[in-house]
Amino acid sequence: MKKIKLTLFIPIAIMLAFLSFGCAKDMGKPSAAAKPAAVETQKQADNVYTGSVTGKSNKAKTVSIQVGQGDAAVTHMLKFDDKTTGLEFAEQGEAAIITWEQRGEDKFATVIKPKLAKLPEGVTEIKVDELFKLVEDKSPITLVDARPPFRYNPAHIPGAINIPVPVLKEKGAAVLPADKNSLIVFYCQGVT
Repeated sequence: MKKIKLTLFIPIAIMLAFLSFGCAKDMGKPSAAAKPAAVETQKQADNVYTGSVTGKSNKAKTVSIQVGQGDAAVTHMLKFDDKTTGLEFAEQGEAAIITWEQRGEDKFATVIKPKLAKLPEGVTEIKVDELFKLVEDKSPITLVDARPPFRYNPAHIPGAINIPVPVLKEKGAAVLPADKNSLIVFYCQGVT
């Protein structure tokens, strides 16, 4: 009788051990190690991450950046030191381009730059001194502050109207001046 219980117990114990230690728990899902080698090699060969900054710790001297979107998004943590340039662009929620180098086991950010939006066709950039002159001369322009109201209300360029990006996307040209040939200048909080 004891022999039967023992022979019945051993296969059950082995099966429980496999389930507990993960032999079967990743079936059907590729592990991180199973990612295509070409993709990981490409990222490391370029030594550049482009994405959204998810955090920065001055105490730990680290910066985190999320690369990709949705389920494909991956967050990378990099160290920084006194040689790292552009730390002022490592603000949570801001788009950034981080160039890094491998030092031993750690990745160190060497250069952090803001990721600027590309201007649509037919749209040109105006320099700050040019805009200043237009405002100072009271030239006929429509100046649009595209920041959210909580940024616009405390301070904005004199004469600017507030049309946040979500409102512009929702209502389109209806919120712009009737004369579409007049000069319209948009600005936001970015470094553009």
